[in-house]
Amino acid sequence: MADNEKTEKKAKKQGTISQIIQIYKFTSADDKQLPFLIAGGIILPIIVAAAACAILNVHWITWIFTMILGVMVGLLFGTMILTRRADKVGYRQMEGKPGATGAILNSITKAGFSFPQEPIWVDPRTKDAIWRGTGRTGVYLVGEGDYGRVMKAMSREEAKIKRVTRGSDIPIIKLSVGDGEKQVPLNKLQKTVMRQKVKLTKYELDELNGRLRTLQAKSSMGVPKGVDPTKMHVSRRAMRGK
Repeated sequence: MADNEKTEKKAKKQGTISQIIQIYKFTSADDKQLPFLIAGGIILPIIVAAAACAILNVHWITWIFTMILGVMVGLLFGTMILTRRADKVGYRQMEGKPGATGAILNSITKAGFSFPQEPIWVDPRTKDAIWRGTGRTGVYLVGEGDYGRVMKAMSREEAKIKRVTRGSDIPIIKLSVGDGEKQVPLNKLQKTVMRQKVKLTKYELDELNGRLRTLQAKSSMGVPKGVDPTKMHVSRRAMRGK
């Protein structure tokens, strides 16, 4: 049993290291400043720790522990820099690709949020799409494509949602993803969704999801025939070269 646990821990550690290497390779191919930023993030805390020990003239045992702390902090900073730069590169590469919005929404799993990666509506000609999701903050309609066309389509979807939420004050939040004045940039979509105020209890959210599932099953205005929503799939793993 102990040997199996050691083997599993070793495999997990190797998998984590391999994952970090893949993320670094993916990011550095697009971000030429990455090696210097990571090196700076790792080295700076070590220099600070060494300088503090030298100035304070601490005991050699304290020196050792302080240097170990400096190395750990440096590795933490280096990992944080890699993660943030990888996200920026990933978002930049995903922008403009059909289905990118669904990939970002599908990755939001905290606080009861639920966003299927498949859109509820797609224009077969323009590939404009709408995703519907829920959270304790309300119902979300998130559009990808031309602002005017998407907003008109979301208004139709909003009317259908109001039929099943009639009599309640459940907010319906409409967001259009893009670089326009009234749109939400792809890299700010997750924060925009999650910063809304909580309006529903867990019980109310479960009831809402049940009504929306019934609506989707009865709807004749879903994804048009001839459009395969699975082909709009953009895995967020691709953001980090996984």
